[in-house]
Amino acid sequence: MTGEPVTSDDVLRALSEVVDPELDEPITDLGFVRSVLLDDEGVTVHLRLPTAFCSPNFAYLMVSDAQDVLEGVEGVGRVRVLLDDHHDSQKINSGLAANAGYQGTFGVEAVDSLDDLRRTFLRKAHLAALERCVEALLRETALTLDALPSLTLSDIPAGRYRSALLRRRLAIGLTLCPAGRVFVDDDGTPIAPDAIPMRLRFAKSVRISIEGNSHFCRGLLATRYADDDGIAGPRIVDVRSTSSVPARRVS
Repeated sequence: MTGEPVTSDDVLRALSEVVDPELDEPITDLGFVRSVLLDDEGVTVHLRLPTAFCSPNFAYLMVSDAQDVLEGVEGVGRVRVLLDDHHDSQKINSGLAANAGYQGTFGVEAVDSLDDLRRTFLRKAHLAALERCVEALLRETALTLDALPSLTLSDIPAGRYRSALLRRRLAIGLTLCPAGRVFVDDDGTPIAPDAIPMRLRFAKSVRISIEGNSHFCRGLLATRYADDDGIAGPRIVDVRSTSSVPARRVS
């Protein structure tokens, strides 16, 4: 993209890398990107959440991650990411603008490690991805429960479930070797054969919880912003002096 002006598609592509830690979905898919403004100085992005009381930790993670990925876009200029309509919007926006970090933003309220929080939800995302893979194999192939202890990554056919599982294994530091066991704990130690059925049931409960929360949050967002095109794409405005792109919605 050297020498080419940054486009709204570049901005949205970068923002698609930011994932809601609890829902394990990109903020662009969830409708959390409210608007994108391109001007001669750079880009300003407004984010929104389903409620005013969504977890401040999760909110900070997403706003901070959005800032980081946008600053990685070549030629983007000044980056501003603002959180709207949250009870901690002012605190989060001020902390991010001052580059204060999580501890500096929340002070004594920052009782938990942000890294630990992120790791917890990455592990949950891995469990959900594992369950989707295994249930698809049990449903669509001759694989049986008895064969699960010896199941390896090479036994999982190519496709979106396998790709998702590999991405989430990579995120928590598990091996991607084709001979790697599928059923391992968070440190990569194989699960004992007699413990696998319980592990699979737990993984299913995690996956159902994630999907249920996602459905619930989408509904809340659409209701909250019903008068502001709550389920439409972000409002794109380009006011750069060299641009003739009008304001538009991305659906």
